[in-house]
Amino acid sequence: LKLCSVMCVPLLDRGSLLGVLYVGNDNIVDMFAGADLEVLTIFASQASLILRNALLVNELKLEAERLQGELDDTRFGEIIGACDSIKGVFKRVEKVASTDIGVLITGETGTGKELIAGEIHRRSPRSKGPFVTINCGAIPENLLESELFGHVRGAFTGATQNKQGKFHAAHLGTLFLDEIGEMPLNLQVKILRAIEDRTVTRVGDTKPEAVDIRIVAATNRELLAEIKAGRFREDLYYR
Repeated sequence: LKLCSVMCVPLLDRGSLLGVLYVGNDNIVDMFAGADLEVLTIFASQASLILRNALLVNELKLEAERLQGELDDTRFGEIIGACDSIKGVFKRVEKVASTDIGVLITGETGTGKELIAGEIHRRSPRSKGPFVTINCGAIPENLLESELFGHVRGAFTGATQNKQGKFHAAHLGTLFLDEIGEMPLNLQVKILRAIEDRTVTRVGDTKPEAVDIRIVAATNRELLAEIKAGRFREDLYYR
């Protein structure tokens, strides 16, 4: 470089060399003194911190991009899974989602049955319609019929106005019956009729109303065993 005066200090990070910082002049000889070198050394120590932080941020961005890529490869809507068994579930969801048949999802509590039901809805022709959920095991038996089918004013004590049920709310969409294995037998009969006739009758009313819905149900019970025990209707199971 044909320099007449030059100072050069290392850029160090915990003993590792990140690079060097030099100041040069090509006209004046002996331009720099020891004090100048001290100032440059202090500046270099600060520059090393800034440079190292910049490198760390860049590394974190690259790692985040890599992890996001891996995540995208294992994401199925809102569900994340990479093992062969969950991939098999994803394929089944894709297969049944495009149809309009009823679907039963089985699995232990906490295994994500509602997430699967949501993906079936989002990937179906009804995706623009509502996705309505009701937990059949969380509502008292005397209120469950009203929650499902609605009621008219005066149908029972406290029924001060007409109310639509979950079947009405899910019109043109999907109704998710969570924990259907908990449903009482007398309501199972009415659910079966609603599925077959595509009509529901509000509690306290005599006029059936047409509904266009898809039923997706879930349970953590072994329904075949429940059928043998007389606690679940076989005809509803096959619907």
